[in-house]
Amino acid sequence: MVRRWLELITVGSLLLALLAGMATAQTPPRRFSLPDIPNPKVVTYPHEVGKYGGVHVRAQISDPRTFNYRVAQETSSTDILANVFDGLVEQNYITGEIEPALAESWTVSRDGRTWVFTLRQGVTWHDGKPLTVDDVIFSFESVFTEGVQTSARDTLTFEGKPLRFRKLDDRRIEFRTEKPIGTFLRVIGIAILPKHKLAEALAKGGAEFNRTWGVNTPPREIVGTGPYVIAEYVPGQRVTMLRNARYWKVDKAGNRLPYLTRYVRLIVPNLDAARLKFLAGETDVYAARPREFTEFKGLERQNNFTIYDGPETFASEFVVFNQNPAGVKPPKLTWFQDVRFRRAINHAIDRNTIANQIYAGRATPAWGPLSVGNKLYYNDKLPRYEYNLARAEQLLAEAGYRKGGDGFLRDPQGNIVEFTLSTNAENNDRVAMGNILRQDWTKLGIKLTYAPEAFNTLVGKLVGTFNWDAIIIGLTGGIEPVTGKNVWLSSGSLHMWWPKQEKPATEWEAEIDRLFNSAEAEVSQEKRKQFYLRWQQVVAEQVPILYFSYPKTQPAVRNTMGNVTPIGLQGAIGPIDTLYYKQVLR
Repeated sequence: MVRRWLELITVGSLLLALLAGMATAQTPPRRFSLPDIPNPKVVTYPHEVGKYGGVHVRAQISDPRTFNYRVAQETSSTDILANVFDGLVEQNYITGEIEPALAESWTVSRDGRTWVFTLRQGVTWHDGKPLTVDDVIFSFESVFTEGVQTSARDTLTFEGKPLRFRKLDDRRIEFRTEKPIGTFLRVIGIAILPKHKLAEALAKGGAEFNRTWGVNTPPREIVGTGPYVIAEYVPGQRVTMLRNARYWKVDKAGNRLPYLTRYVRLIVPNLDAARLKFLAGETDVYAARPREFTEFKGLERQNNFTIYDGPETFASEFVVFNQNPAGVKPPKLTWFQDVRFRRAINHAIDRNTIANQIYAGRATPAWGPLSVGNKLYYNDKLPRYEYNLARAEQLLAEAGYRKGGDGFLRDPQGNIVEFTLSTNAENNDRVAMGNILRQDWTKLGIKLTYAPEAFNTLVGKLVGTFNWDAIIIGLTGGIEPVTGKNVWLSSGSLHMWWPKQEKPATEWEAEIDRLFNSAEAEVSQEKRKQFYLRWQQVVAEQVPILYFSYPKTQPAVRNTMGNVTPIGLQGAIGPIDTLYYKQVLR
């Protein structure tokens, strides 16, 4: 059985490699040792041996909300913290395969219910304290501590039963589940946190822990094991990180990574400002928007960069209506919970205009929760809601909605259909999408207030106050949909239209719960796919989320940088671990 598990994991890896168009034949990496780490991880994906030095700069459009990785749920925080903390395992950015990280190896029992991970020796925190199994135990305890606001609890709870774990000895930790979990390696890589820094806060309870390591915390207190150390945070301006001289990875020649001396995240007001910073040579990488691809292609030589034609992103953009009784009251709640209303509105989303105006045609219309870029699980047979205002009006009429003499749409009780649509103001593309929606929804007679606001305010409403009507926002995506349990389970903390339900409010949400529980237990990837296909079908029929499109990726990177290629899944360039400057000028 052990062999079968290993074989199945290998099959999954092969499929993922085929997905990325990569050869799978590999020779084992050379073994190296460092004075403090006897078995550092040797980076195996294709790369050149780089040079040390340089300041790497990228822009982001919002300040971080927190430096506490356990409670961070927004990319403005996680895009920074991903460079500061590590997990037991990590994903190969090219193939999607799960690889060792802080754990140098693992085993699984014959029945698939017990996993034992062995920590890499010699790894230290940024303050020099050794990483221990007690840190790992503490990190998982923080997930399950009452009151800690973390989405990791959703992904590490299986059919209502939390993951069990215990310390075996100074290097090994054991995890146990009630049933085999086919996707276990996909969900176990949460950030490992330092017990010596956070145990006191956790002992005081979830509320205190949630506040700990806020953005006002002195940077020296934020210690991880990742390639970079937070050195400075200036609100509204930048986060500066310094190279971790004790990092636990080496390149193929045995040189300790990373190469770059400093990594700066500039805080800019919006995407247009990020674009200007890149064209002015003030940043090194820019996630160009699809409509900028042709323009940037023409500027490559003049501005000494390359823009890459990447695959479709796994991330999604959409509008969602609030169905949470704790956030909205009738009559809005009645409208938003009515699938007939949602289906009608879905016909009033002009995806072609969004694709052409926002993405310059470099996008695929979206009918469900998985991107066409996910070749393993994408369902191409979903019902489609073509843009058709007449059809939208017909569906609304069938549900009892009528336009009054004043031109406003009224529900069967005579209430004017009136609500507020929000999005984050820093994202120019989403603001433009909202304007397209406003024009069409107004034609239906909806009295719409369009109110873009700050991203962090928006996130606070989604996960805290629940006081919102409709929001345009996005989600990142991964290969295995079960990693999005926090969104799709009715009990999920990010089940954004109605989070943390004690029991499923509808039968279709109960079915999705069952599908996800079955999928995560299934070892066979092909059988797991059948659950995912059905899940996509249910979502497309019930439309709790109204998707727009899946755009292509086009990262633009300075030609002064090395190890940018090969381009990985979702258009990812080479990781920050191995990027380097070909000539170190600054």
